[in-house]
Amino acid sequence: MKLETLSENEIAVTFVALALLLLFAFLTGNVMEKIKAPRVVGEITGGILLGATFLQRLFPNMIESIFSGYENEGKVLNIFYQLGLILLMFLSGYNTQIEFDRKNIRTIASIFVGSTLLPMSVGLFFVSYFINDFIGEKGNYISFSIVFIIGIAITSIPVISKIFFDLGVMNTHFSNTVLTVSTFQDLLLWIMLNVALRISSTGEIDIVDLLIVVFATIGMFVVVKIIAEHNIIKILKEINSITLYAGSIAILLLVCALLSRIGINNMYSAFLVGYVIKKFTGDSINAKEKIDYLGKVSFAFFIPIYFALVGIQLDLINNFSLFRFIAFFMIAFCLEGMGTYLFANLSNLNTKSKINFAITMNARGGPGIVLATTAYAYEIINLEFFTVLILTTMLSSLIAGYWLRYQLQKDKSVFMVLTKDV
Repeated sequence: MKLETLSENEIAVTFVALALLLLFAFLTGNVMEKIKAPRVVGEITGGILLGATFLQRLFPNMIESIFSGYENEGKVLNIFYQLGLILLMFLSGYNTQIEFDRKNIRTIASIFVGSTLLPMSVGLFFVSYFINDFIGEKGNYISFSIVFIIGIAITSIPVISKIFFDLGVMNTHFSNTVLTVSTFQDLLLWIMLNVALRISSTGEIDIVDLLIVVFATIGMFVVVKIIAEHNIIKILKEINSITLYAGSIAILLLVCALLSRIGINNMYSAFLVGYVIKKFTGDSINAKEKIDYLGKVSFAFFIPIYFALVGIQLDLINNFSLFRFIAFFMIAFCLEGMGTYLFANLSNLNTKSKINFAITMNARGGPGIVLATTAYAYEIINLEFFTVLILTTMLSSLIAGYWLRYQLQKDKSVFMVLTKDV
């Protein structure tokens, strides 16, 4: 078998494109960290600077010779894009813990309903106002509506976790509640997105087919959870680095390929594999350290390139309406915040904590970007809504980060004392 290859010039152009994406993502990511903002916002901004919003507009021939230098360069770069996406979801799955604090179940339930079910339900009334301007070529009313309400309700576990780590408030009562709610919320929303993608790819609504996808998606997660809790499988505890990396990545790629055959998207498949690997390795410090090293490589190369490629697709001049962006952002932010605050009244939280939950659950981060890129790739949404979702994600994450930092500066105990009777 003889493999076809790119020419030396095409390889050189690809290397230059990847280097520029990585360099701009690194520099703008560092700038954001200096001003205490989420790094992901900077990495997307780096891509925006390279795209039609800035450098491509100033130096069109130069930028196009780098990022469209040969016929299939977009497909080559898309491989790195997909690898960044599945590694991000794999690491999110690995770091996900679904555990109920029975003493906190009332608060968890009220925050979940308020930040997820209420915003999605009310959000459906706004679909008709946006669908004509935001729908993609392969979208229909149902698939678009699902993406629309997910965009309103989604919360980012990775971004929120990073903010908590930076503030030194990880493992507080507040952070544990937010992460538990976000995990259940994201699981529900990934299933919904999987349904939307299935509707989009088949071009029709087959109830039986959709039920199979939904039950298969939930069933796989439940089976893994049951197996892990009953300690049926105790392997990979002290596995060496090369075996763990090779095995994990091989399983990741194979599962993504196989599950795509039954309509389950790579995004959710990668999340599931990460969760499986975590459960099979248990609490092994040895395995966790090795996965952390894999995470460092991923966050140093593949994931920044993924976020930069997200940004480079945005055109804030030609394919963007400031009015529609502000309208969607206000609807999403207010519904998420008001829903969370209103239902938090069913718990024993004090007023300050209810406000903090309302703003924190608005941070859309990585999952919001995954939602936008996946829905856009399947042509459920158009470029304008893709841009609106990305900007909503960036702005909401910035607001949450700065708000929590401000609250901590005002009161050091704000994330420990949450209830009225303390």
